[in-house]
Amino acid sequence: MGEHLGQLKLTVVQGKRLVIRDFKSSDPYVVVKLGSQVAKTKVINSCLNPVWNEELVFSLTEPLGALNLEVFDKDRFKTDDKMGHAHFSLQPLVSASRLRKVLKVSSGETALRKVVPDSENCLVRESSIACIEGEVVQDAWLRLCGVESGEIQLKMKLIDTPVAGMR
Repeated sequence: MGEHLGQLKLTVVQGKRLVIRDFKSSDPYVVVKLGSQVAKTKVINSCLNPVWNEELVFSLTEPLGALNLEVFDKDRFKTDDKMGHAHFSLQPLVSASRLRKVLKVSSGETALRKVVPDSENCLVRESSIACIEGEVVQDAWLRLCGVESGEIQLKMKLIDTPVAGMR
């Protein structure tokens, strides 16, 4: 296990235009994986534009893996149906956090970095990383892959944890 970088507070905010997997709708939930860590949201019944607003917390360590999301339709009597997947590199967020420390930014709001859609992520549009009152945050919309439509909104916050022996 590598260097401990802090905690990632990930809020799965909402989904938009998710695919129908039941008769007229779906019962979506999101499974988020970071390395061996796995967390999932609650199920929102009969909704293609669900609002979860659910915070999931992950421990960040080097080497930094990608955040992987899978959306499923909850089924009672058979295997849950896949509703798409997405991946997102956390490297820009961690790099921006290091930049914040170098620049000694601790108050107000400072834009640190922009992230554009590319092969490292499933971004729908450009996403900015900012330091707001000392916290490094990013808001991103991810396009779901492997399905006709669907997007998921995430809000990420990197929380530094003090390293023993350093002040």
